[in-house]
Amino acid sequence: MARILIILGIVLILIGVFWPILSNLFGKTGLGRLPGDIAVEGERSKFYFPIVSCLIISAVVSIIVWLVQK
Repeated sequence: MARILIILGIVLILIGVFWPILSNLFGKTGLGRLPGDIAVEGERSKFYFPIVSCLIISAVVSIIVWLVQK
């Protein structure tokens, strides 16, 4: 369990370091702006909930954890 947490921490740090590059790579049409994501914009406020993006990320992480445990 400790090894998985360390690996997960390293992956999160790497994602954080490379986030500017990743956001330019995906742009406005990539992950985080998928059909099904909820976006409501008012005159003075914005609400954004990336539900489909969260489901895809969850599925990918679940598959990776399942493969690591095998």
